[in-house]
Amino acid sequence: MNIVVTYDVNTLTPEGRRRLRKVAKLCEGYGQRVQYSVFEASVTDIELERMKQRLLKVIDENEDSLRFYRLTGAREEVVDAYGRDGYIDFHAPLVL
Repeated sequence: MNIVVTYDVNTLTPEGRRRLRKVAKLCEGYGQRVQYSVFEASVTDIELERMKQRLLKVIDENEDSLRFYRLTGAREEVVDAYGRDGYIDFHAPLVL
């Protein structure tokens, strides 16, 4: 399943800045950054649940925001991207 993960972490404190780095690092392990606080990923149901649980352990639910959006089709069918789009389709054939 293709998902979009967005987050907004309160960085007014050193703890918040640490949480921001941890959230970004965790998201990088599942997908690719498409904007500063937005990641796209292709995950299984189990990977999605694992990702959610790991992220929920990091964020402060009173200070931060975390959202998961399930894309209802293939990325090229549901995403219109304009400007810089560094997205790489890791499922496409690799040309050397």
